[in-house]
Amino acid sequence: MANHIWITRDYIKCTGCRRCEIACSLHHEGWIWPEASRIRVFMPFPGVEVPHFCAQCQDYPCIESCTFGALSVDEETSAVIVDADKCTSCGLCIEACPGTVPILHPETNKALICDLCGGDPECVKACQKARYNVLAVVNESPDANHKLFAVHPVVVAKELAVNLFGEKGEEVI
Repeated sequence: MANHIWITRDYIKCTGCRRCEIACSLHHEGWIWPEASRIRVFMPFPGVEVPHFCAQCQDYPCIESCTFGALSVDEETSAVIVDADKCTSCGLCIEACPGTVPILHPETNKALICDLCGGDPECVKACQKARYNVLAVVNESPDANHKLFAVHPVVVAKELAVNLFGEKGEEVI
């Protein structure tokens, strides 16, 4: 079985520039529309930025939850593919996702999930061109479990805040 691509994340390097959101929306929507981006950058706390997108869970709970057959896995990339014609905007994929990653498109109201740009993710290229290197493409076994990254951005932000600013009650130097 072929290796699948995956986008690594080095959260601590994220500056919140949102170049990834811009690149994604330009690629998929044809104009800068971050609300329709498949990658979102959250800032739950000042100074803590979290890029949030599909982790490609090994068991794909979003696909399992879709009773309309609107979601599938691209065998070449391992990305979740949304068939907009079958999507009913029910939100079951959002509820099933441990990171609540899918969003509904602001205009069509259809599910949006990172499709890895067909194997050449624009968000990664934009991040690396700016030399932030928060995002990088790697080839991995299809058996790799990425569910560790399928968490809500506030959970990630809390861990980052502790890493950056220390535990509650600690003196910050």
